[in-house]
Amino acid sequence: MPGRWGKGPVKWWYGEFRDYGYRITIPRQTILQVLDESKEHLSAEDIYLKVHNIYPAIGLTTVYRTLEILVNMGLIYKFDFGDGRARYELSSGSRKAFHHYHLICTECGRIINYTDFIDEELELVKKTEKELSKKYNFKIKNHTIQFYGLCDRCANNKE
Repeated sequence: MPGRWGKGPVKWWYGEFRDYGYRITIPRQTILQVLDESKEHLSAEDIYLKVHNIYPAIGLTTVYRTLEILVNMGLIYKFDFGDGRARYELSSGSRKAFHHYHLICTECGRIINYTDFIDEELELVKKTEKELSKKYNFKIKNHTIQFYGLCDRCANNKE
């Protein structure tokens, strides 16, 4: 049973759910565990298949409902990479959370997590956030940046 795994970020999930007035159910905990263990950006269908292997009683509708709850709680991020399927990723977890951007190949759909920022990039983003906050009197909590183009494999195939 997932609630008895005793590993990973289970402890902080309980606090988050309690703060929002939700119970931590087996399907919710299993979905979070699958997302925590994944190195990919999973679709709802991908998540369903992985969770179904662990907890066969789950239905696809439950997965969709749970994902929306988790997005609204800020526990997971929902991305649109232009392929017609929402993708999900844990906002933090047992592994140290890392901020990253996405490079999306418009040819093959490959998604690359971009994490090796140089100082100038970080300064530009911080300055942009600061100026936008001041200009629109808006408190920025988070941001996502996605770049679309051709990965090295697809670019080489085009030549």
